[in-house]
Amino acid sequence: MPVNFPKGYPMPIAPGPTPAVRLRVPTDEDALAWHRVFADPQVMEFLGGRPAELSVYEELTARQRRHDAELGHCLWTVLDDTDEVLGFTGAQPWPHTAYGPVGETEIGWRLGRAAWGRGYATAAARTTLERVRAAGVSDVVAMVDSRNTRSLAVARRLGMRQAETFTTPVPGQEAYCFRLEL
Repeated sequence: MPVNFPKGYPMPIAPGPTPAVRLRVPTDEDALAWHRVFADPQVMEFLGGRPAELSVYEELTARQRRHDAELGHCLWTVLDDTDEVLGFTGAQPWPHTAYGPVGETEIGWRLGRAAWGRGYATAAARTTLERVRAAGVSDVVAMVDSRNTRSLAVARRLGMRQAETFTTPVPGQEAYCFRLEL
């Protein structure tokens, strides 16, 4: 008998082969690649809706290189098996002080639309979990916009449990905090 999922609920993905991904510490050139890959209003829908300026990604990639050097983890550039930049995934200290899981290690992912629905986010996030565990991190959080069904599904596929709900600085917008002990 078929299962009826509520509207907006992500359909479960049948187990299958995981796509090949490679993660690397972001380079200066990755700032331009991220800017290009994320210059899509749909990719940025839950992150303000507008593409960011190149300078934002230049600062972000530089900060991630510092995180990697100091913490052993960062938001890594995600590459497919042809070395095409798909986006990023990784872990960093929660970057906000006004709300959310202040002081905790957040994992996250953002991929260009061409990579959506193909298992890349889950595969890359699983590699992230292995790397942060090896770096000595004992637990992580993922903050996901409550409307972002794709990212909610990734967090659940990783075995994360929804623990808290936060109101973001955007009036009326909620984010779910997922947790996972490593």
